Amino acid sequence: MKLQTAIEEIHLRHTFTISRESQNVVRVVTVELSDGELSGFGEASPSSFYGEDAEGVREDLQLLEALAADADPLHYRDVLEQAAELLGGRRGALCAFDTALFDLASRKLGAPLWRILGLNPERTPLSSFTIGIDTVEHMLSKLREAAQYPILKVKLGTPQDIEIIRALRKETDAVFRVDANCGWTARETIEKSAELKALGVEFIEQPLPPEELDGMEEVCRKSALPVIADENSILPGDIPKLAGRFHGINIKLVKCGGILPALRMVHLARTLGLRVMFGCMIETSILISAAAQLGPLADYLDLDGNVLISDDPYAGVENEAGRLSLSEGWVRRR
Repeated sequence: MKLQTAIEEIHLRHTFTISRESQNVVRVVTVELSDGELSGFGEASPSSFYGEDAEGVREDLQLLEALAADADPLHYRDVLEQAAELLGGRRGALCAFDTALFDLASRKLGAPLWRILGLNPERTPLSSFTIGIDTVEHMLSKLREAAQYPILKVKLGTPQDIEIIRALRKETDAVFRVDANCGWTARETIEKSAELKALGVEFIEQPLPPEELDGMEEVCRKSALPVIADENSILPGDIPKLAGRFHGINIKLVKCGGILPALRMVHLARTLGLRVMFGCMIETSILISAAAQLGPLADYLDLDGNVLISDDPYAGVENEAGRLSLSEGWVRRR
């Protein structure tokens, strides 16, 4: 196979703010794996929070060129084990390679990945649509733009958190999910959880910084709402210590290294009685479509990264008011 990489800039429709940063432009790394007849597409949307950037991911992918040249995409487990060993824990490049390899393998087999895995697309949950932190007025404006979405994920981590949710609730009956992105304390989380529950919030995502696992034990016991791990849920090896501290996990392909480790995380989570969500960074339709293939395995989906941008270079799974279309089609460049 021939491996080709590129760094591509994508632009957000609105400045996207969470508790620790704001973004207007995101640089993603895309991969095309070709066997001379068919091509598979992969992607990484690296984050400095996890110690990666686009240039580093692209350099890491060069380490896989020789492996790709002689590899059979249908032997993807062996190929990905070798890739993981060569990369030594650098998950962005592994994700881009993994998703391209699975895409190529599924094209060669003539069926999308969800069908190969024996999944039922009718079991795919609705995806949420994310509203980033802003003034209350601007968040209300964003909510009105997203009126067709029945599930909204609201970024929090400000002194006005409850005021924000109260204001948004007056405008819509949509299900709310909130994400503090490590911006709260344990006491804050417990206190806010009761008010948020009364305002129709379904769950809280990652309230505490990832190092505060002891605090999460108290939160898990006392919170009025379920709590989902994100920044604490990176690799399969993280999952055992999250039981009793969270009620579920958020799996992002670029965090864990792609589809193969994501499947392992699902299995571990189910074994430990944890709920499963598939989430995303700001991404193109390549990576959103890859994660959507696993959607029927999830309790919750937050796969809206491609609809938050204005210039997606790729077309793939379509998002109609949160309903993802797992069709027989393939990702393609527009």
